Amino acid sequence: MFEKTDEQLIAKALQGNKQAWLNLLKRYEKPIYHYGMRMTGKNEDALDLMQEVFISVFRNLASYRNEGSFKSWLFRIAHFRCIEFYRRKKPTQGLDDTPEIESDEISAADSIHTSQENKQLVSAMQQLPMSQKAVVELKFFGQFTFDEIAEQTGISANTAKSRLYGALEKLKTLMEVDYA
Repeated sequence: MFEKTDEQLIAKALQGNKQAWLNLLKRYEKPIYHYGMRMTGKNEDALDLMQEVFISVFRNLASYRNEGSFKSWLFRIAHFRCIEFYRRKKPTQGLDDTPEIESDEISAADSIHTSQENKQLVSAMQQLPMSQKAVVELKFFGQFTFDEIAEQTGISANTAKSRLYGALEKLKTLMEVDYA
C-alpha cells in the first residue's frame, strides 16, 4: 500500500534483501532506458547502457552517502557510463561527433518514441554534441535543476545553462528543417 522510499530500499538492499534491490531496479528501469535511448538513439545500445548503469549501481551502492537524491546519483552514474560507452563504441569518433540513428530502431522502442514528433526530436538530438545532448536530456527528461546537472556532469551551473540554450537553438533549427 505504501511505497518505500529509495533510502529504505537501499538500506534493505545493502542488508542483502534481493526484493528491495529488484524494487529499486524496477523503479528506475524505464527512466534509465529512456535516457539511454535518447542518448544513443538505438534500442540495443540503450539496453546495454542500462545494464552497465545498474551493474555500476549494484557494485557501488554501499558508497552512496545519501548526499542529494538517489535519482541524481543514479543519473550521474548513467552520464559517466554513457561517456564511457561512446569512447568504447566509437574510438575514432569524438564525443561531440554525430552518431547515426536508425529510424526502425526508434519505432521499435518504447511508447515515448511512437509519435512522429518524438521520432524527429530523438533524431535531432542525435545531431547535438554529447555535451549539449546530456544537458537537454537531464533538464527536460530527467527534470533536474541546473545545479544538479552541474553536479552530475562536473561543469558549472552557468555552463549547463549555456549548453542548454545552445542546444535549444540547434534543435529549433533542426526541427524547422524537418518540418519545412
